[in-house]
Amino acid sequence: MPAPFTSPIAEAVAPDLLERFQRYVVIDTQSRRDQDRQPSTPGQLDLSRLLVDELRGLGLGDARLDEHGYVYATLPANQGQTLAIGLIAHVDTSPDAPGAGVAPIVHRDYDGGVIELPRQGTRLDPKAMPELADKQGHDLVTTSGDTLLGADDKAGVAAIMSAVAYLGAHPDLPRPTVCIAFTPDEEIGEGATRFDIAGFGAGFAYTVDGSDLGELQDESFAALEAVIRIAGVEVHPGQAEGKLVSALRIAAEIIADLPTDRLTPDTAGERDGFIHPYEITGTTASAEIRVILRDFDEDRLAEHARLLEDTARRVAERAEAAGLEFEVRRQYRNMRQFIRKAPELVEAAEEAMRAEGIEPIRRAIRGGTDGSRLSEMGLLTPNIFDGGHEYHSVREWASVQEMAASAATLVRLAGVWAQRAAAG
Repeated sequence: MPAPFTSPIAEAVAPDLLERFQRYVVIDTQSRRDQDRQPSTPGQLDLSRLLVDELRGLGLGDARLDEHGYVYATLPANQGQTLAIGLIAHVDTSPDAPGAGVAPIVHRDYDGGVIELPRQGTRLDPKAMPELADKQGHDLVTTSGDTLLGADDKAGVAAIMSAVAYLGAHPDLPRPTVCIAFTPDEEIGEGATRFDIAGFGAGFAYTVDGSDLGELQDESFAALEAVIRIAGVEVHPGQAEGKLVSALRIAAEIIADLPTDRLTPDTAGERDGFIHPYEITGTTASAEIRVILRDFDEDRLAEHARLLEDTARRVAERAEAAGLEFEVRRQYRNMRQFIRKAPELVEAAEEAMRAEGIEPIRRAIRGGTDGSRLSEMGLLTPNIFDGGHEYHSVREWASVQEMAASAATLVRLAGVWAQRAAAG
């Protein structure tokens, strides 16, 4: 028997939301690192243009796409409301797994067993995915097994669009002004870079970029990225004795000398941070290592950066002729230090979830959202769940019931803020 929806609102929005989601995920919107333009890929504009057309079709006549790939639109307040709140999701998908040729599959009334996907032998096994184990009866959307799905964050995009459609079709529901934004390049850390806070029009906002039903987050990792460049000495290998210095070997030794029993993503949980080399490229003559560093605590994050640099320099010094450059840049800060100044933002979201029959789950993000940087920039932005799971992989999936619950929560959130504004 299909799993029940959390409310009549969730049940009402589900068909529209599923249609939108399936339409959005087939558009290749992978972002790309190391680009000097925004958006970093043209496919993001394809989805953004579609969203502008759909928003205008919903009556949001000011919907627009700016030169940097950001979509903005406004659903006007009704019943004398003067407050403005924001809803934000990102259109790009991760560059860490194949993203072209997405072929979504809807599995109705999931039976609780292993889901065998048709390509690459990909399997979704509830024994390996605890969050899948309790989804019996849900309608699940998966990939075909050889691409990511794009629920991160097209589930959030679809939830916002369906919530806006529902609010627009029900003028009897009091609502504040709802400012909508869809951002590019969030997955490569650039989603907030050219965000027009003043033009957006909201005093605060919520990203819809979480995962599990009920997740509500006002804390994220603080994040650094390091780039280590190694210069070697290239010589014909037949005459290399005492001369050749392999930059690629030095890069491999740097990674091998980092801790393996701690400070790695696979050994870190709860509030542990990590040092994660995610890309190595090079030749004998030159090599480059890209590393992300994460922690909830800024001091510990700085310690991770020092450990990485000390390790790199120690290894490079073993080969006197090698050269090494170490560059580190901040990606985002822990949003908690900013959002804690306005606890009412999280309280309102909790109230909206409970009105929808959902118990909020307060959980720090072991990652970041656009809200991490936007909060630092002055637009305080907690994060709300969207119903997607197993992000950045070919095993990515989403629950229709949970995506609908996310959209319904946004409808309730508009009502909560309308009530609060009316009460002064």
